[in-house]
Amino acid sequence: MSKQSPPKVNWQPISALPLIDGLLEEAEQQYENLQSCRPQPHVLDDYTVGRVIKVYTEQADDVGLYAEQISRWSGLNLTPSQRQEVARLSAQIPKIRERISAILALAAELKGGTIEAVLRKSDLEVGLEFLLGKRRP
Repeated sequence: MSKQSPPKVNWQPISALPLIDGLLEEAEQQYENLQSCRPQPHVLDDYTVGRVIKVYTEQADDVGLYAEQISRWSGLNLTPSQRQEVARLSAQIPKIRERISAILALAAELKGGTIEAVLRKSDLEVGLEFLLGKRRP
């Protein structure tokens, strides 16, 4: 049985620095979008929530690669502005990790209230949830 080696990472030149920039803003926006669905998760469908979980699980796996890429850039002979950008992005890595974790937790919570999840329930179950304050009209 042959042991597979991990995939080769294609480390990027410093000119690719803008590719990592924006990850935190995008994650913040996605979190806000999901938060707005929290009172009415039935506005979401299984596919959408499943896609969010898939994409952000993959992104969570990639954050370590982003951190390593930033670390590699920090060891280069950089201009002062490049060094400042690398330091700024490096400081964002823990925030990106936290926000992705929050997105995944919120998506898992919302998964139980998608329109398909509601339709799978009996009228009695939906009625009880409403009466107990677990569901809004």
